Amino acid sequence: MMSRNLADTRTRILETAWKLLESGDKAVRMSDIAKGAGISRQALYLHFPNRAELLIAVTRHIDSVNDVDTRLAPSRAATRGTERLETFIAAWGGYIPQIHGISVALRAMQGDPEAAAAWDDRMQAVRHGCAAAIRALAIDGDLRGDLTEEAATDLLWVLLSVENWERLVRDCGWSQDAYLREVTALAHHALLAQSRT
Repeated sequence: MMSRNLADTRTRILETAWKLLESGDKAVRMSDIAKGAGISRQALYLHFPNRAELLIAVTRHIDSVNDVDTRLAPSRAATRGTERLETFIAAWGGYIPQIHGISVALRAMQGDPEAAAAWDDRMQAVRHGCAAAIRALAIDGDLRGDLTEEAATDLLWVLLSVENWERLVRDCGWSQDAYLREVTALAHHALLAQSRT
């Protein structure tokens, strides 16, 4: 029963932090989160010894709630590099709208090392997915010959940045379908030995 209560409290903390971060307040403090979750600051620190750990846990909680593993399953199960590339772009590109609010919040907290660490943790996970897709292309012999795997990973990672999605979908008014279609085409042209559409 005790462990159930601890798990419930942890979930309440994560949900509260998520809500507060997405509200746009750049100065979300541990005391704000504790108050919102209905616990003392001391109780909060029993679950999360520091703010960096809490913010990273929030981003991972969001991934869990949104079932990222299921989204990524087709990419991970792909038998060809091009299939892995396309399904990874679809999974991540389709996920950006759901995490956009928290991304804005964490990126807006400039100069906050804990927020930077939380955002970097998630972006490194995306980079890992990019590297896996590029590796699969290389194994198949489909990666452009003049690109190293590292350079190709860099290109794909930048192409799939949240900032690029924001510019195209939010600022330029592209539909989500148009974004996915054009980003996939760009990835083909930029990365494949023989461009395929």
